[in-house]
Amino acid sequence: MKMTEKNTAAAAVAGSAAPGADAEPIRNIVLVHGAFADGSGWRGVYDNLTARGYAVSIVQNPLTSFADDVAATQRVLNRQDGPVILVGHSYGGSVITEAGSHPSVGGLVYVAAFAPEIGQSTLDQYAKIPPPPNFLPEEQSDGFAYLNADLFRAGFAADSDEADAAFLRDAQVPIAMAALAAPVTVAAWMTKPSWYVVATEDGAIAPDLLRSTARRIGAETTEVPGSHVVFLTQPEAVADVIDAAAKGAAEAVEGFGDTGMLGPLE
Repeated sequence: MKMTEKNTAAAAVAGSAAPGADAEPIRNIVLVHGAFADGSGWRGVYDNLTARGYAVSIVQNPLTSFADDVAATQRVLNRQDGPVILVGHSYGGSVITEAGSHPSVGGLVYVAAFAPEIGQSTLDQYAKIPPPPNFLPEEQSDGFAYLNADLFRAGFAADSDEADAAFLRDAQVPIAMAALAAPVTVAAWMTKPSWYVVATEDGAIAPDLLRSTARRIGAETTEVPGSHVVFLTQPEAVADVIDAAAKGAAEAVEGFGDTGMLGPLE
């Protein structure tokens, strides 16, 4: 990790923390979903983290434009009462790359996600390693896209059961293709400590692209057997990484002092 730059920026998040104070885990978690879905898929992760004592908020991206999704995320960040771990899945990784520059963000977690460089878009990430063959967005006449229904389970949720995959397919939220083509103007992973979950059976973003992305941004990486919706099918494993990020980011800035957050984790 680029710890020198990241620690410098993360220290700014700590505000007036007393020198030498014992680091407490960051207690606020904000979860950001990706394309073709909404925030309800985070329910298992939400339940797991709240049971551990975290305060968890879930962004509902409108998926109407990249700017709208960043604004929706920043709106939730503005409601937090202390430092935050910001988590993004898939296209949500592009959103947190931009929104993660918010001063309350102490660390980033990418879950089978994109992490563009400044000036790159989500779609640019596929330039060297294209999406697997079963991942097929179909753009409609109004510029919004759905995933091909026949290939949906294989490309998006292969390790979910048939009933869950059918529900996800029929409840998918279309995304404006322009949102996927919009470049990021900042890259929060350059200055904030980052963690990364590689879904080893991802059918939407090739696992090799996930691994190379994690290496490129200098993230602490965990591989989890699962499809693109690994947060849905393996919520405990994903929650474990978020928990580690909350503790690791706090240690990086030597404690956050009295931020009004919940008491110590057990």
